[in-house]
Amino acid sequence: MTKDKSIFIKNIYYMLSYAFTTLRKSVYDNIRKEPFDNIHNLFAAILSKGIGLQLKQGLYKEYMGHADNLTTLRGKINIPETIRNKMRNQIAVTCDYDELSENNLMNRILKSTVLLLLKQKNVQEKYKTELKKEMLFFSGIEPIELTHIRWTDIRFQRNNQTYQLLLAICQLLIEGTLLTTEHGEYRLAGFLDKQRMERLYEKFILEYYAQEFGARIKGFSSKALQIPWQLDDGYGALLPVMQTDITLVYGKQMLIIDAKYYEHTLQTHFDTQTLHSENLYQIFTYVKNKEAALKGTNHKVAGMLLYAKTDEPLVPDHVYQMSGNQISIKTLDLNREFSEIAEQLNRIVKDFFHIEIDKQTEDIKWPD
Repeated sequence: MTKDKSIFIKNIYYMLSYAFTTLRKSVYDNIRKEPFDNIHNLFAAILSKGIGLQLKQGLYKEYMGHADNLTTLRGKINIPETIRNKMRNQIAVTCDYDELSENNLMNRILKSTVLLLLKQKNVQEKYKTELKKEMLFFSGIEPIELTHIRWTDIRFQRNNQTYQLLLAICQLLIEGTLLTTEHGEYRLAGFLDKQRMERLYEKFILEYYAQEFGARIKGFSSKALQIPWQLDDGYGALLPVMQTDITLVYGKQMLIIDAKYYEHTLQTHFDTQTLHSENLYQIFTYVKNKEAALKGTNHKVAGMLLYAKTDEPLVPDHVYQMSGNQISIKTLDLNREFSEIAEQLNRIVKDFFHIEIDKQTEDIKWPD
């Protein structure tokens, strides 16, 4: 999808920094300045810095259930097991109790991901050395089988919010990128798969607009909203949920953006290239249902398909007027310096909402 891998990988760091604002802490500043020629070095660098920061704050602990034979009462007595002890002439009470432990799911995932990175030949020694030092503090934590991780079991709350970035990196590395060799060992695929990149791409655009415009311009918002079906009879059984990737609102104007990260921006049928039909149908449906919901409020609703640029020679850049609504097709070139990517995103807002970018966002400092 890109020609200069090092620029693209550096931009993944910037995309992550919007999705997870923790990356903007000064401890990560050196990472921003480093050149990376593969994704594993980037993730190893982020993990080594992030785990080091976590160790200073203390590893997250949670109550874990234990069952032990004790000479003194602790927790609740396990009566069946205690009776068995008595029958074996053992003077012990079996107790079930909870104890704060670092050997929990989050820390086990961290350790297992680091162990995976340490086995990769293309991870630089400087990152491996730092990670090995940090793993000394994980000696009491058991690794977890990577294929057995249930990401839906992870719950974040006030005491473990600092793990969100670290576990997101772990998930990007593990989920969908693991390959098994004939010897039964894991190796990482050369890059993030399309599904994970698409999710990051969507999250980045959503958070970019939320942080750079929503936080600075009164009345501007960037959210992933659901659009209700506008039904004549109210019967909506079996209809799918209409979940937008990004919905920008400013005053009485609304731009619904569907972010698309494909290997091929266009589809080919009988040697003719066209836009992906399902993408166009989807954004048109979103726009028309939202327009119907806002009928009588004088709102302007438009839609946009925002594709990540590929190496294909034809780059879609079109604006269509469909049944009274504007539907535009744009591409975002992720293989440019980040300041240029920001300029592309800013131009979308300027052209649609007619916001004077220079005046409204003069305090924005783009990454180097």
